[in-house]
Amino acid sequence: MQTLDALTRDARALANGDAMMSAPETEVARQLQICNACRYCEGFCAMFPAMTRRLEFGKADIHYLANLCHNCGACLHACQYAPPHEFAVNVPQAMAQVRGQTYADYAWPPALGALYKRNGLTVSLALAAGLSLFLLLALQMNDTLWSHNLGGNFYNLFPHNLLVSLFAPVFLFATLALALGVRRFWRDITPATSGAALTSPATNEATQAVLRLKYLDGGHGEGCNNEDDAFTLSRRRAHHLTFYGFMLCFAATSLATVYHYAFGWVAPYDLPSLPKILGAIGGVSLLLGTAGLFKLNLQRHPMHGDAAQKPMDLGFIALLFFTSLSGLALWLGRGGVALPTLLAIHLGVVMALFATLPYGKFAHGIFRTAALLRFAVEKRQPNPIGVGSE
Repeated sequence: MQTLDALTRDARALANGDAMMSAPETEVARQLQICNACRYCEGFCAMFPAMTRRLEFGKADIHYLANLCHNCGACLHACQYAPPHEFAVNVPQAMAQVRGQTYADYAWPPALGALYKRNGLTVSLALAAGLSLFLLLALQMNDTLWSHNLGGNFYNLFPHNLLVSLFAPVFLFATLALALGVRRFWRDITPATSGAALTSPATNEATQAVLRLKYLDGGHGEGCNNEDDAFTLSRRRAHHLTFYGFMLCFAATSLATVYHYAFGWVAPYDLPSLPKILGAIGGVSLLLGTAGLFKLNLQRHPMHGDAAQKPMDLGFIALLFFTSLSGLALWLGRGGVALPTLLAIHLGVVMALFATLPYGKFAHGIFRTAALLRFAVEKRQPNPIGVGSE
């Protein structure tokens, strides 16, 4: 086995060949050289079999592998070279640092990439509070804030077309920014992952891995590791509740849009209408999932990830939580005098969420999906010349 100094020199030599490689990327290259010699963790997640197809790790390889890593911690707890060993191998932490850099590097427009470092819990909540206050003041100036004759219809406060004009540009910008960022990421990692085109079998496999959160099972089905080495499925379950809760809420909004424009059925809708059922189930699921993620994030050991990204993580979780909480409160309080206040708070939180989507933790799901798609393509190709199969 090489010494730590020799491994560091090798990683620096590779970095010199890839002039733009950062310190976190160089550290990942160093650790992966050790992992590639050991291969004890090969069955833990998609990152390790993808790693074994490489003898060297350039910038595109590192970005690809970092976004394959699910940060479950299984490899850290199994590693014989983890701290306090001299080699100090901590793959989840090293990969998390590169992922954070990846989101910033691929942000669109590029000038806004620095927002990833500032999109913390305080900033997210301050933005939501500021937008909510602005909407409350707008209602008060129109003498509607204290009205008791709203009939439970929030369109009496904000007409439908006004809401569309407020939210559509923000949502479309967020979608465009994410799409352009992941397109650049895809274009960069495709040559590093065989260059082969996407196929239906590969797409189906990657889609199942995303929807099932396959690689949060620790490679053995028992889940990620706690700080005390015990296995837990808590992260997987909380992610499932959050993801499917968000998707159900999005489906409810999309269906309501179809109702409004295609059939002329004007909101608000009541039970047992499908938009209301989807929204209620999704809202509760999102509430429970984000509460679980918030707790797990606060309890997680610093060695299990990049502590510098915790404010960004908590900011995104908080916006999802308060989106769900304010939405459910708005539904339950729709017939009371608190309707204007609840509506302003809900709209402010949702707008803050949309505005920060391209520059917050939401991006990790988009980039990881792209990496899983490329992994499903690459694994179907022959090993590169000079790389033996195990």
